Amino acid sequence: MRERLTKEIPGIEIEIIEIRTSGDKMTSASLADVGGKGLFIKELEQALAARTIDAAVHSMKDLPAILPQQFRVAAVPARENTADILVTRDGSALAALPAGTRLGTSSSRRRFQALRMNRALEILPLRGNVDTRLARLADGTFDAIIVAIAGVKRLGRVSDVKFVELDGRDFIPSGGQGALAIETLADSDAADLASAINDASAYCETAAERAFLAAIGASCTTPVGVRATIAGDSLKLAAMLFSPDGARELSESMEESLSADLAPSAAEDAGKRLAEKMLARGAAALLGK
Repeated sequence: MRERLTKEIPGIEIEIIEIRTSGDKMTSASLADVGGKGLFIKELEQALAARTIDAAVHSMKDLPAILPQQFRVAAVPARENTADILVTRDGSALAALPAGTRLGTSSSRRRFQALRMNRALEILPLRGNVDTRLARLADGTFDAIIVAIAGVKRLGRVSDVKFVELDGRDFIPSGGQGALAIETLADSDAADLASAINDASAYCETAAERAFLAAIGASCTTPVGVRATIAGDSLKLAAMLFSPDGARELSESMEESLSADLAPSAAEDAGKRLAEKMLARGAAALLGK
């Protein structure tokens, strides 16, 4: 982020302050049991509120769909590939994995999507950063893992692993996957500075996804995927929702036109309309609400 900002705003001085969050420190406990994905942003938002930092950089999918009023997403840089990948020691395809294959993921969404394609898998919990997950595959703890390709790319590990990119129609990713979010205080001058590296398409895509998640009442543990894609003036949305036990599922998609200026409010409205379509088909009941 620093390199991008200094390129866009010559002369700006940026100090990087590393903050290790509670989520980073907890590598074995289930997120659902200890506070959800909010553990990855808590200390950063506390530092923003105390004004000891001016901006925080997050993985977008770690942000709750609705932020407290004092904070805002000031910018979303250009988005990485949103796909999930299956990483194995030999590059096998998901459907070809033999019965009893130990597949590591702590995401209920990925669990249920994987089992739709291969019922013979043994799904086991896997936490930790991307390096930790790849190491546990390499040491034989797991036979396969599913991770976001964006994280592997950002660490420069793509050439180190054998993987298959999973079909986005069967593996609709988490809302915000592949995107970074720059969060600031709502009244901060830093928001205007961060906007220099904002990507309008990425901002609108993630705005639509987050609006969808908020409208259906999704939590950090809801097994749901949603992907918005902007091409020209067209916005495509697709979502896949599972019941908590994975026994039932619901999918929905739509396509709408956006104005040339890519107004985030229009993208948010589209996300809400997709949620309304799923709610009309029983999404709330599927989630036990």
